[in-house]
Amino acid sequence: MLNQGLQQQGLRQRSLSDLLPESLVTDLALIGVFAIAIGIFAQISIPLPFTPVPITGQTFAVLIGSAALGLRRGTLGSLLYVGLGLVGVPWFAGATGGLKIAADPTFGYLLGFIAAGAVVGYLAEKGLDRKFGRTVLLMTIGNVIIYGFGMGFLMLDLHLSIGRGLALGVTPFLLGDLIKLLLATGLLPGAWYLHNRITRGREV
Repeated sequence: MLNQGLQQQGLRQRSLSDLLPESLVTDLALIGVFAIAIGIFAQISIPLPFTPVPITGQTFAVLIGSAALGLRRGTLGSLLYVGLGLVGVPWFAGATGGLKIAADPTFGYLLGFIAAGAVVGYLAEKGLDRKFGRTVLLMTIGNVIIYGFGMGFLMLDLHLSIGRGLALGVTPFLLGDLIKLLLATGLLPGAWYLHNRITRGREV
């Protein structure tokens, strides 16, 4: 009973990716796949005529991927995505890349992906991706971080007031991010539920 309790306690500190065999090859593969996934979702891009910030699928990929991979892999995957994009890989929104992006009003969102990847990955390892309500909180925290970096940089770059920053960098995307949040809150706890059911079935 004591060993079982310790194992359950250890599981609560793990991410979904930690259920895979641990190795350097696994780490590199997961980090690389995560970066590629963000790049693919970035191409789901809808420009808006009244703001330089497009609607993209990046946020969904960053948040759900970071939660699944945990602090270390989630942070490194986000860093890899941004880093390779800055050196020229054309996988930012609109198939763009290069150092010129650092001067773009939307660059803050890319920095937000890295920060959100770290925080969401860490909180997921602490169990915030196991239940519906906690996952809602986890995804909300991640979105707030991305919006904070994105809107802050947008305001500085374009010399906007807080009201204009919200109008251009946050408000147009709230409905879409709510849909992404609901998808994530179904996928993450659902994956843990299936894992627990399979594990219990093996133990029986």
